[in-house]
Amino acid sequence: MATLEITEPMFAETIENNTLVILDFWAEWCGPCRAYGPIYERVSEEFPDVVFGKIDTEDQQALAGMFNIRSIPTTIAFKDGIGVFMQPGALPEDALRDLVGKLQELDMDEVRAELEAQEADDD
Repeated sequence: MATLEITEPMFAETIENNTLVILDFWAEWCGPCRAYGPIYERVSEEFPDVVFGKIDTEDQQALAGMFNIRSIPTTIAFKDGIGVFMQPGALPEDALRDLVGKLQELDMDEVRAELEAQEADDD
């Protein structure tokens, strides 16, 4: 599956209706973003069951603001609707491929239990 251009109206639906969503926050004027784009595209083709989305920070400023994006490119991942990864900077191809594999194996029951424990500590 090729990468999807994600806009604010479809953002929540994309996160909620897919098991694993990886997002690339980028901008046309950003040199590192342009270098990362083909890598991101190649890796997306290796994982047809994963949604790879691209969010243009110039066009989708509200989404960029929602995630407090300060540096681009930034890669963010959601699994089962929960944000599980965020890293500014372009990832090398092997690192992105490894990340997708680790995210696919991630035990979301453990993640939910950790989140519940953190919330209990905050009370």
